Amino acid sequence: MVFPNIFHVGLLATLATASPYAAIKRQTTQLHESYDFIIAGGGTAGLTVADRLSETFPEKTVLVVEYGDIAYAPGVFDPPDTVWGGASTAPRPGIFSFQSLPNSEVKNRTAVVLAGQTVGGSSAVNGMFFDRGSRFDYDAWARAGSPEFDASEHKWDWQGLFPYFRKSVTFTEPHPDIVEKYGYSWDTSAFGGSTPIHSSFPPFQWADHFVARQAWEEMGVRVADECAGGDKEGVCWVPLSQHPVTARRSHAGLGHYASVATRPNYHLLVQHQVTRVVYPKDVSSGPPLVELRSLTNATVSNITAKAEVILAAGTFHTPTILQRSGIGPAPFLAEVGIPLVLDLPGVGANLHDHSGPTFSWNYTKPGNFSPMPSDMLDVTFAADAAAQFNDTPARGPYTLAMANSAMYVSLPNLTTSHTTITNKIRAMATDGSASSYLPAAYLSDPTLLAGYARQLSILSAFLSNPQAPSLEVPFATGTSSRAFLLHPLSRGTVRLNHTSPLSQPTLDYRSASNPVDFDLHVAHLRFLREMLATPTMRRYGAEETGPGAHVQSDEALREYVKDTLTFSFMHPCCTAAMLPRGLGGVVGPDLRVHGAGGLRVVDVSVLPFLVSAHTSATAYAVGEKAADIIIGSWRA
Repeated sequence: MVFPNIFHVGLLATLATASPYAAIKRQTTQLHESYDFIIAGGGTAGLTVADRLSETFPEKTVLVVEYGDIAYAPGVFDPPDTVWGGASTAPRPGIFSFQSLPNSEVKNRTAVVLAGQTVGGSSAVNGMFFDRGSRFDYDAWARAGSPEFDASEHKWDWQGLFPYFRKSVTFTEPHPDIVEKYGYSWDTSAFGGSTPIHSSFPPFQWADHFVARQAWEEMGVRVADECAGGDKEGVCWVPLSQHPVTARRSHAGLGHYASVATRPNYHLLVQHQVTRVVYPKDVSSGPPLVELRSLTNATVSNITAKAEVILAAGTFHTPTILQRSGIGPAPFLAEVGIPLVLDLPGVGANLHDHSGPTFSWNYTKPGNFSPMPSDMLDVTFAADAAAQFNDTPARGPYTLAMANSAMYVSLPNLTTSHTTITNKIRAMATDGSASSYLPAAYLSDPTLLAGYARQLSILSAFLSNPQAPSLEVPFATGTSSRAFLLHPLSRGTVRLNHTSPLSQPTLDYRSASNPVDFDLHVAHLRFLREMLATPTMRRYGAEETGPGAHVQSDEALREYVKDTLTFSFMHPCCTAAMLPRGLGGVVGPDLRVHGAGGLRVVDVSVLPFLVSAHTSATAYAVGEKAADIIIGSWRA
């Protein structure tokens, strides 16, 4: 078996002093007076674009401005951690931690959301699940922009994005012995890239991993050979964003910066905040100036872009950069005293995220499985696990990250009430009643209401499709599972902090504010309960502990959801949506901001709505496609 080049293994241990990072800029005095392209945000999509532009146009200069700094990016479960799964939420450098406003619909609880604050962005801190949505997700994006976007040469349906999924990652097949041991399956035609962004299957599983997979199969859920090729309804093996030899995290800071940092036309400035973009003349004549603020000494300066400015600061910071620039909803900008430059009501609207409750059980007839996460508390076992992780190739528990197995099920395949639910969505889209569940900012703007109505119409059709997933359940071990709601109807907002506009934004998450989200959560829980009646679960005497067998009515299940709901699985999106301006959109299919010259957005804020996947792979694909669009426009 031939493994990919592992030059960046050493970088993982010595990021702060490794030679590829010596070129990083820390002061604006180290910069040119102007650059052809300026990118705000050195994260997953931003670094992808910077890599491609600097490679294609060696005569043009590219500057990336990153809020964070270089930070070690461990995997979700790396030594010296001994509690499996705990490392993903433990505070560490390189992470933004946001807390939303209280949600009155869910007992005034708040969402806690983590995002990358480092070179590599969220790809350097996420859960490493590296899956793609179904073809129906991306086809729904295209329908959201139709007929207004139909004439565009840039297509964002599955056919238009699949080549960029393939290009964005290098997948390495597992060793035959590992395939035989765990039953891994894949289709190489879904991959094919040579980019130093790696994905692979781990050479380890906890001993009880097969229990849930067998139970799902006994429930009649299809077992899929490959879920990265557009067809995703079923039980899937999911690659991890890790190097196949070292099992260390593979992220954009390595693959799209450290690998190419010696290019003289590619500059990266760290520990600086892009505060706003400034149009010296009319907003339609760009590109704008970029205003920067040093996070070390608060110095403010302007950098000139000769070609264009690209915002890639993420779901929370891209809309706040726009709002500080006077680009956003006019009533809000007037409220905070920012002069209006361009009225775009969709800036900071349409916020949503994957959420879900926990389903849990106990075994009354234990299977005496080994090895299990509890074994990591044994000093000798943990030491052996650490030694295996440092083998070449890496082995053992530390290679697993969080999980690489999941079930994805459509609404028609999990509940007989699917027609009732989708009819309810269609009705509220038609009669306008859905507006009563939206943030107040929507109610005064007909474009936001029209855009939401179109989303509901598309989502009702999507959820009626027996091949389009509504539920995700990742699993690796244990006696509990999270029920991800993949396509929520609730919408929130991202707004500048009124009293401190340069501080972190105010998030109004509003999860489950639309009551149909509760209908979906309840349907998902009732479906998961069927696991316990399967022969596999009966063999081990599985008994439900959460919600519990005594919790039967829909109302009681809704209360359980309110008590246990995880508001964010760290996949916030859609706050600068790629929709027509008349539907509250912020960018068009070329990713140019409506009405603003020389300004584009390239990150997951441009998604019209969420996909049936964790968002990392989609962010890379968006970055790759955006780079081709930008390159094409400047070649022309």
